[in-house]
Amino acid sequence: MASFTLPDFYLPHPARLNPNLERSRAHSTEWARRMGMLDAPVPGGGTVWDEAALAGMDYALMCAYTHPDCDGPMLDLITDWYVWVFFFDDDFLERFKRTRDRAGAREHLDRLEALMADGGQEAHEPRSPAEAGLDDLWRRTVPLMSEGWRRRFTRSTRNLMAESMWELDHIERGHVANPIEYVQMRRRVGGAPWSAGLVECAAGAEVPEPIAGTRPLRVLTDAFSDAVHLRNDLFSYRREVEEEGENSNAVLVFERFLGCTVQEAADLVNELLTSRLLQFEDTAVNEVAPLLAEHAVPPDGQAAVAAYVKGLQDWQSGGHEWHARSSRYMNGGGAPAPGGLPGPAALSAVASSPAPRRRARQHSVRLFEPVGHLPLPEIHMPYAFPTSPHLEAARAHCLDWAEEMGMFDAMTGVPFGSVWNRERMAGIDLAHCAAMIHAEAGVEQLFLSADWLAWGTYGDDVYPVVFGAGRSLAAAKAYDERLAQFMPLDLGAAPEPADPLERGLDDLWRRTAGPMPEPARRRFRDAVRAMTASWLWELDNQIRHRVPDPVDYVEMRRQTFGSDMTISLARLARWDEVPQEVYRSRVMHELSTAAQDYAAFVNDLHSYQKEVEFEGEFHNIVAVLENFLDVDRIRARDIANDLMTARMEQFEYLVEHGLPEMFEEYGLDDTARAALTRQADELKDWMSGILEWHRKCVRYQEGELRRGRARELSALASGPTGLGTSAARLASSLRARPGGGA
Repeated sequence: MASFTLPDFYLPHPARLNPNLERSRAHSTEWARRMGMLDAPVPGGGTVWDEAALAGMDYALMCAYTHPDCDGPMLDLITDWYVWVFFFDDDFLERFKRTRDRAGAREHLDRLEALMADGGQEAHEPRSPAEAGLDDLWRRTVPLMSEGWRRRFTRSTRNLMAESMWELDHIERGHVANPIEYVQMRRRVGGAPWSAGLVECAAGAEVPEPIAGTRPLRVLTDAFSDAVHLRNDLFSYRREVEEEGENSNAVLVFERFLGCTVQEAADLVNELLTSRLLQFEDTAVNEVAPLLAEHAVPPDGQAAVAAYVKGLQDWQSGGHEWHARSSRYMNGGGAPAPGGLPGPAALSAVASSPAPRRRARQHSVRLFEPVGHLPLPEIHMPYAFPTSPHLEAARAHCLDWAEEMGMFDAMTGVPFGSVWNRERMAGIDLAHCAAMIHAEAGVEQLFLSADWLAWGTYGDDVYPVVFGAGRSLAAAKAYDERLAQFMPLDLGAAPEPADPLERGLDDLWRRTAGPMPEPARRRFRDAVRAMTASWLWELDNQIRHRVPDPVDYVEMRRQTFGSDMTISLARLARWDEVPQEVYRSRVMHELSTAAQDYAAFVNDLHSYQKEVEFEGEFHNIVAVLENFLDVDRIRARDIANDLMTARMEQFEYLVEHGLPEMFEEYGLDDTARAALTRQADELKDWMSGILEWHRKCVRYQEGELRRGRARELSALASGPTGLGTSAARLASSLRARPGGGA
């Protein structure tokens, strides 16, 4: 009996079969035999695979479906890579996961990683089938590709191997990840970003290096990866969870987190899979062409990107077809052998999938719903908030600074005059927030922190009012590029500031970046640019009347909230104390993102009425969950609070266990250990201070919201008069309503 009935999948592209299938079947079987994979012993007796098991899993069929257009030799190479990666996974399970041999697992992973080392280090002699396979594949593949591709592929290969330790840790703890942790960690351990790199290789279509790290290409790869992994989790639930004792499976994650049945969890995983595929399509159709034009990518580069997108689509379709046929998975015994035309079930897959309903729901949200005050749940906060003794001085300074920058003056494009006035800013009291999140800062550093919070919050309020009125994404992008000119890395000349936002950034950049070493300056500039670019993302969704995909929302919310920017102010002061590769580790990534998600969701809970009712906004975790899960606001609120609690508990676990283990793994000295411990303490202050600020701040209180609406209407009423102007004033008011994300 199946654990659940497989849902109707969204399959927008038909699967196609590479004509070189039989050749690669024979080649890959012989290659696996030569590498020693068909007689590799496991503890307790037996072997990882035999020839019958390999034939039943049929990785050549998978690769023939996922790479239908490459020639025979390339299909052989790609198939060998997949034979290796699946062997690695099964071998690691038998030798290290089942036996809980952490020391042996670490040594095994270190030896594999050494085979991909940069020049100057001689690779050791392989002593296991996994090592022999990787050594052979590395030598055959790397000469075909560029240095940039090699760096990216090395990183993804290292991730899928090293993060097997994350799975092992969860098995030992008997712990099931929270949904946010699971999705982002599954990308690292699941291997789909690695598969995307092989798509570039198979299609002969390397993504041009200048755009490889941009948001559209990153979203394409991430959405592709999430869809691949979620699909795999649906098919592999029985094998992984019921037979192998694994707990890294999305169906199990949602079943445990939501307290629902396994069938309900499976259906929800399929909804998320569909949402990620729709995100992929939206990005490919709406964002790729403008990106190519913006970066003046030459025709051959454009053709490569088009081939890459097509290759990712082929992988989705072919991967599904293989899952439905392979003996490895829960598929009712496997589908018939390939051949012939798609049957009626395949032809109706798109119509019967959740995609049309999902897309319609995303684009049909009603704006300015009178939702009323959202009662707040009991919020888990284990840390006390500190307060700087310089608070009152910072309050006075921050108000004076904002006035000096012109933030209380009327601004072009704002129909009701000024976005802020002195009274409103005093009520927002951003200096109070700064005094808690940077409580140990000296007085000048606290002034700087408060001013950055003021600038970011002011900008977040300005963008939707100025650019949302005309739905002008092009104008917003041009303005965003101009803002970047006020952050010269060499601290050289910048344009003459033309408005409060430019004037404030010009002042803040020179006060902040001057003492920084150049690498830290670049890192901080990237954090500021990521925040301003996220305002464009919000504006684009507003223009297209699209509620974000939940995964995209969580990841972009970290930027719209300015999390990285405010956290960086403290971290960059200790730039030379910690090796930079440590910040790229799983522990530091999860520690930081857990804190960021907690703080952002605190804001979303408090700002729900402000954003949904008064600003016509839907960039709010409660609103996103309402839309995605089709639940009411109270249920969505409770799920959001559960996510916050889970992220906080994850943060606490990493502080207690993850950091000490990471210190040993990287062999960090006392200075680095003290710096990272202090950073973790600052994140505690950051979260607790943000929560306390929201509890005390008038910005989200219903009375203040209604007073603010009255002030705006009064300002509009005192504008142009005469025949027809009342309609113009009303239109201006409605156009100005979309708001920011804080």
